[in-house]
Amino acid sequence: MSETIKITQVKSGIGSTGKIRATLVGLGLTKMNKTVTRKKTPELLGMVNKVRHLVRVEE
Repeated sequence: MSETIKITQVKSGIGSTGKIRATLVGLGLTKMNKTVTRKKTPELLGMVNKVRHLVRVEE
């Protein structure tokens, strides 16, 4: 199992609740098609699960 995951924002957070937008910012996703690489932790996976309809995840 890899230690990091790549997260790419593929849909806009406009129209989403404040919590969803805050989660995107917490992940480091501020613009469409932006990709960030993060260390795989339970906290991060929970955040990704909350915004799974807006992002694409690669391991």
